Amino acid sequence: MSPWLQVALLALLPSLVVGAAGSGLQYGLRRRSIATNVSAVVVTAVLAVTAGVVATASAMFLSQHDLQVLLVVVVVAGLVSLGNALWVGRRLGAESVWASEVRGRERAVEASRRELVAWVSHDLRTPLAGLRAMSEALADGVVHDPSTVDIYHQRLRVETDRMSALVDDLFELSRINAGALQLSIDSVDLGEVVSDAVASASPVAAASGVRLVAEAGAYPAVRASETELSRVLRNLLANAIRHTPADGVVTVDGGADERGAWLAVADACGGIPEDDLPRVFDMAFRGTQSRTPAQPTPEQAGGGGLGLAIARGLVEAHRGEIAVSNTGQGCRFVVRLPIEATG
Repeated sequence: MSPWLQVALLALLPSLVVGAAGSGLQYGLRRRSIATNVSAVVVTAVLAVTAGVVATASAMFLSQHDLQVLLVVVVVAGLVSLGNALWVGRRLGAESVWASEVRGRERAVEASRRELVAWVSHDLRTPLAGLRAMSEALADGVVHDPSTVDIYHQRLRVETDRMSALVDDLFELSRINAGALQLSIDSVDLGEVVSDAVASASPVAAASGVRLVAEAGAYPAVRASETELSRVLRNLLANAIRHTPADGVVTVDGGADERGAWLAVADACGGIPEDDLPRVFDMAFRGTQSRTPAQPTPEQAGGGGLGLAIARGLVEAHRGEIAVSNTGQGCRFVVRLPIEATG
């Protein structure tokens, strides 16, 4: 038999034994992390090389010193390989988790988009059908008495305003999601924002029989864009008024603490089911029917379900936070923003 063939067989047999044991180990670790599996592969390879080297070195009648030197070299190389395998495995594991999270977010966004398209299609189709029916009735002379004509004109205006608001919401949400939102950050008095928003929402609240109260407090100055911050508060107030029954109270409060400036809107909606709380700020989410008054007025009629999604997007664009919780007879939305530095 050729000497080279003898060397190959001497190295092959122990390496095969180690490789078979390593394969069994890798099979047992198949459900573990990527780093663990990569490390198992490297350990198996290093041990297989070590077994082959030891077997062939023994047949070569090396001195004890030379054999020890050879084994030290193999062990050091194996440790370096193992360290590199752990690093690579952890990096691959992190990338795998990141990719999985990205795919999960993409699926969630796609589902939200499909839901949004369905909601918007319904919300546009309904007023369009009404507008068409009323305009045809007016054009054909089916409706001719002045009082009914005035009612039709009023309904046309209401439905047109509703569609215009829905289109504005869609445009704002598209700017937020596309990252095209440009904020003009400046020092903004939170008290003035609250005062203006409450004054704007008061007629709607009065028409719905809801009492709107702005608590007196030490409203701080915040770093924000006044236009977008006002939009956030208006959306929260509109949502609170829409879901608060007649004779209910919507309260606005604000202040500052160790975490920064905060602004809160509390309503009397009866509370949000715990399972729905994480979805309140999702696009097109409108909650359960139990949160809607039994006989909604035109002011209470639901929009496209985009107000809270827009509010969250605008707050996060300010590097702030928005959250909701059930409190007593309703729920409470809290907005936190960076406070204006003093001194």
